Amino acid sequence: MKNILIPTDFSENAWNAIVYAISLFKKNECSFYLIHVNPINPNSGSEGTMFLPPEIFEESILKKSRKKLKLLLEKIQKLPLNTKHTFETKAMSGFFTDYIKQEVIDKKIDLIIMGTKGASGIKAVSLGSNTGNVITKVPCAVLTVPENAKYSDPKEIGFPTDFLLGYDDKVMKRIKELVFLHKSALRFLHVTSKGDQLSMEQIKNREFLKDYFTDTTYSFHTLKEKKLDVAVQHFVESCNLDMIVMVAKNLNFLERILFRPKVEKISYHTSVPFLVIHE
Repeated sequence: MKNILIPTDFSENAWNAIVYAISLFKKNECSFYLIHVNPINPNSGSEGTMFLPPEIFEESILKKSRKKLKLLLEKIQKLPLNTKHTFETKAMSGFFTDYIKQEVIDKKIDLIIMGTKGASGIKAVSLGSNTGNVITKVPCAVLTVPENAKYSDPKEIGFPTDFLLGYDDKVMKRIKELVFLHKSALRFLHVTSKGDQLSMEQIKNREFLKDYFTDTTYSFHTLKEKKLDVAVQHFVESCNLDMIVMVAKNLNFLERILFRPKVEKISYHTSVPFLVIHE
């Protein structure tokens, strides 16, 4: 049984994340927890609501959210049904990241799935966003699904790495489970700006990956490129990647790919789901 948390703001990109999640785990027994968090401030509402006691104002907002969640469940029921899937909903108000952290603990969540806006993609995924905060502050695997990402079985999964840090067995196990579930091929990418040879430590870490994934389909790729985000874009296009997986251990490396792209030709943010796994 997998416990999956899906925050929703009832937008199209949030709905796309739900559809993607149900499709990705169509063969698994899953409990999906759909939550909506209202970042309300009773003193900043309209003139009519400013005179309501905070608890009444909050309950009014939550009542509307619960109604929307009920309608969302009805919409989900119109999708192809899977008897292995169950759904629970919850409406809250307060600080988004704090509630996500608590739900992860209370519900023993295995994975958080979040939709990201695809229109301007790069703006939508930033360190100041809810998505960025969850990825960097909540110790749980996060799958981000861009609005423009349409589900297809992840047959080609990219894994950017600098080989500088060792890999945790539990993290690798989660990646291998995903690979086995969808009969995927794993493509490792190493980017070098000067074409330098790997250090002894990097070679050791690469050999670990070879040994660990020996019973899967995988390949190693090296690109010489000054800009990491440009290299990832070329990698996505050349390998026709369906998903990118990364380990949150190397936060600087992660941020350079997920949060810093500025060039207009970088489009992987708007089309390719990212799976970030924490140790």
